[in-house]
Amino acid sequence: MERLQNKVAIVTGAVVGNGRAFCQRLAEESAKVMIADIADATEVIENVRSNGGEIDAVRVDVTSEKETHKMVKKTLERFGRVDILVNNVGFYHEEPFELISFEEWKKMLTINLDSLFLTTKAVLPVMKENGFGRIIALSSDTVWLGTPYLVHYITSKMGVIGFVRSLASEVGKYGITANAVTVGLTATQRPPGEKLIGNILEHLLPQQSVHRADEPDDIAEVVAFLASPESSIITGQTINVDGGMARH
Repeated sequence: MERLQNKVAIVTGAVVGNGRAFCQRLAEESAKVMIADIADATEVIENVRSNGGEIDAVRVDVTSEKETHKMVKKTLERFGRVDILVNNVGFYHEEPFELISFEEWKKMLTINLDSLFLTTKAVLPVMKENGFGRIIALSSDTVWLGTPYLVHYITSKMGVIGFVRSLASEVGKYGITANAVTVGLTATQRPPGEKLIGNILEHLLPQQSVHRADEPDDIAEVVAFLASPESSIITGQTINVDGGMARH
């Protein structure tokens, strides 16, 4: 499994959950990985290196324009190039619409959309110069379902889809693709036993075609594919990975 030999990937929000799995899977494909996160990445780094992967980390607030440029600078210093951006960082919060404050609204859009804008803008010049790039952004199947109590979250995640669809039409001529992945109820999404508002959680899994929560490894396989040469003609698309929840 060396489809990403000599490629360098930046993965945001990669210390826990899905992002951690993305780092491991990309490293298995021989990509060099740079974690971009505000949290301590020591455990992820040690795990990937113990399996022969090449990985490092930079502490960065991806909602800061200055720090996203630092992220790219550090990656170039460490690995010499940037080929893949996996924008995984995200914020999730449930609240009835009438109780969502303007501050909560702005926080949701800042973390889930500003980060995508800033990280992409920071890596794009390097990708254009190399004539190659893979931009992969994580969204949510709630955009198809219209799940209640998530107006601010769904708005931000639908914005991710619009972002990659439009960006793809601009950057394809440079050998760069941009795609989104909508994910469903992921095993790492919340602490064990914590329920969605209105006990929605207990009703979700039976409605899926596959009666289990998504595992991070399920999503990591799709991310690895979108980063690989096999996906070179796929751009501006959204792949739904949710066990068939949003099949209607």
